[in-house]
Amino acid sequence: MDRREQSLADLGGFQGGDPARYYLDGRYRSSPAPSQARSWGLKVALDDLRGVVQAAADHGRRKVVLGGHSWGATTALAYAAWDFAGRPGYQDLSGLLLIDGGVHGAFAGEGGTIHNSPAEVRARLAAIEEGEPFDDYLSQGKGFGTRPEQAAIWYQLVAWYAHRYPHAPSVLADRLPEKLRPSRPVTNAGLLGWLVQAAPGTAPQLAVVSGRLGEDGDDDGDWVDDGMTPLSRVAEAMAGPEPGTFEWYWPQRLSLDLDAVDPYADTESAKLLGLRLWHARRVNVPLYAFESGLDKGTELTAARWVVKHSRIPRATYAGDHAMKHLDPLFAGPGRNELTRTLVPFLRGL
Repeated sequence: MDRREQSLADLGGFQGGDPARYYLDGRYRSSPAPSQARSWGLKVALDDLRGVVQAAADHGRRKVVLGGHSWGATTALAYAAWDFAGRPGYQDLSGLLLIDGGVHGAFAGEGGTIHNSPAEVRARLAAIEEGEPFDDYLSQGKGFGTRPEQAAIWYQLVAWYAHRYPHAPSVLADRLPEKLRPSRPVTNAGLLGWLVQAAPGTAPQLAVVSGRLGEDGDDDGDWVDDGMTPLSRVAEAMAGPEPGTFEWYWPQRLSLDLDAVDPYADTESAKLLGLRLWHARRVNVPLYAFESGLDKGTELTAARWVVKHSRIPRATYAGDHAMKHLDPLFAGPGRNELTRTLVPFLRGL
């Protein structure tokens, strides 16, 4: 589902025939952040998500399996443990899917540190109140610009041209920030492949195993699809505009709340933030967990901890460490361990 902050994304430029002109030549204007965006944390996200879950259930006539990828997996587990005015979230569900994410150290293999002590929570809350409500990590960290949405715009633009004109000379390679440009001419597809796999410092959260840039005499500068994930699938999904792969805006408060969810318990930090994780030990629906090679095995270790410390009756654990973070979503069916193992789990519910 698109969270409410996606309504701030100006996707109109992708409806025409030349979105680069719209977004890069002065017509696009960034949407001002509404004042309430500083409070768009996990409570807001789960209240909105519950409306989707209830609609999907169609008054009890359909089973609902809730799943998520990366921090979406964390969100799905939070939903299951959440108290909705006296009703545990897991009672709305028939199953849970965790794809390359979760709680209780699921992301530890990346080597990062979670700042979720009570003192750190108070400091981060104060910083959110005084600063930008949306995260600019990818834009700033990868050199796309200073506005939170700039990285998403660039990836979506590159994907749009790769989807529509894959073998034409790249429209955008010479306009990328200098440190991100490939060192030789590429096609539109070649530039997308460069960003999601080949470039030095490729963002791991946006990476796939798709193929390689062609060499001399081998469609030089075009993309050679010889990996598990055809680049055309990535291009189509990322190009959008609706539904789109990219969230242009990610609330800082949501990052804070999801960090505080990691112990999967009603901790002091959870209480400080008003997170109603009151039912984690009583979650009792089947669980499926899948991991790529991103976190070096910590996702499944974390999923087993959740099962051990709850009433989950059965679990399926699967993975493919040759995959990067987005491969489970986009890899072709013949080489996708996620779809091979997930379908039997769903059929068994």
